[in-house]
Amino acid sequence: MKQRQIDDVTRRDFLRQSACAAVGTTALASTVWDLRMVNAALAQSTPTDYKALVCIFMFGGNDSNNLIVPTDTATYNTYKTARASLALPNVGDGEGLLPLSAVVSDGHTYGIHPACPELQMLFDSGKLAVLSNVGTLIAPITREQYLAKSVAVPPQLFSHENQQVQWQTSIPDQRSHTGWGGRCADLLSVLNGSSTVSMSISIGGLNTFEIGEKVDQFNISASGKPPSLTGLTPPRKQVVKDILGLPMGNLYAKEFAQVTSNGITNNAIVRESLAAADAANPINTPFPASHLGNQCKTISRLINARNELGHKRQIFFAAVTGYDTHDDQPAKHSNLLSELSKSMKSLYDATMQMGVESSVTTFTASDFGRTGASNNKIGSDHGWGGHQLICGGAVSGKKLYGKYPTLAVAGPDDTDLGRWIPSTSVDEYAATLAKWFGVSNRDMSTVFPNLKRFAQPDLGFMNV
Repeated sequence: MKQRQIDDVTRRDFLRQSACAAVGTTALASTVWDLRMVNAALAQSTPTDYKALVCIFMFGGNDSNNLIVPTDTATYNTYKTARASLALPNVGDGEGLLPLSAVVSDGHTYGIHPACPELQMLFDSGKLAVLSNVGTLIAPITREQYLAKSVAVPPQLFSHENQQVQWQTSIPDQRSHTGWGGRCADLLSVLNGSSTVSMSISIGGLNTFEIGEKVDQFNISASGKPPSLTGLTPPRKQVVKDILGLPMGNLYAKEFAQVTSNGITNNAIVRESLAAADAANPINTPFPASHLGNQCKTISRLINARNELGHKRQIFFAAVTGYDTHDDQPAKHSNLLSELSKSMKSLYDATMQMGVESSVTTFTASDFGRTGASNNKIGSDHGWGGHQLICGGAVSGKKLYGKYPTLAVAGPDDTDLGRWIPSTSVDEYAATLAKWFGVSNRDMSTVFPNLKRFAQPDLGFMNV
């Protein structure tokens, strides 16, 4: 059976994944939307520069209460009271928080989790920024409005699956089959000229974030291997190609055959492009030997192969699980954040080696934050607002953006259980990234239909 597997993917998985790998086919029953997207794309000015967005999604809900922590005495004591057994030692208290030389206007000082010295280094060098208390919102909302139920909140607010989708679509108040990254790609795919390989490349598996109306995601493993037919003998491989080339009377069968054929072609292009780029300009930056580290290493190789692929724009999706820390959180979370810190630093260092550090922006996302209070299993439960990280040479770093919440149960920023009500929406966060990536102001409402409900379409953390 092992000999019949296709790069750790069965033939059945290959056929499923190749549909996501192919680009160039028009989604069925979406002609009107496609025309709108094509027209918008053609209206964009053709750039000579290169840009990439890298999304690192932390599945499970990252406890960012312990990622970024206030360190001035009064505010730290409030944090310590709220967190109880989950509280980290303060700066200077032995294996305590690492101080951040942050430029802030709220009068507080901050530190980062002790497992993140690499992120501390990036922050203090101005290459990393923190966005405080961001989350899914239908509209701005206060504690009073939340308790009175006078303003709508996202449905299934504390559900993993629903919040993961809402973060990736940035449309929480209705069902959307496209993600905001995919909608950006729909608008900007024309910038990649005649390249048939999608600008949306997933190393973290199938996701909603990269699904567009015209553009779908190309899937590749963390080891850098796209699904292929290499596990088949030459005669069987030819049989598959012959079948795909047969006349198809059914519209859906014809579409599937075309998508699969495109997938086979694009898989070969990616393999050849990676091999050529690796040979011409090998990346010698060390990456951690972890799942996220391997994903970031493959992303760096794909960036390195941008010219061979014919890409002026790339969108990447990496994913790591395990952030649903209901129990034994201190040890689990420390390991996860150490992996995140090392991986983000290695990816930034690799972009420096390639000379594209100002052209690549890495950002984090997660289902939600977690409760301020500890549960009885030395863990935390599903929250709402949380803090996110943005890294790259174009980032206006060494700053905390947004409004850091008051870390008090039943305080002004709490629902009632230590779940912080977001002061910044996913829409504002994502739109700031999309603007840097090349989405024009006139097309912003196409990608983010709810953005007009919020006050800050550009949060200022990117040097555009």
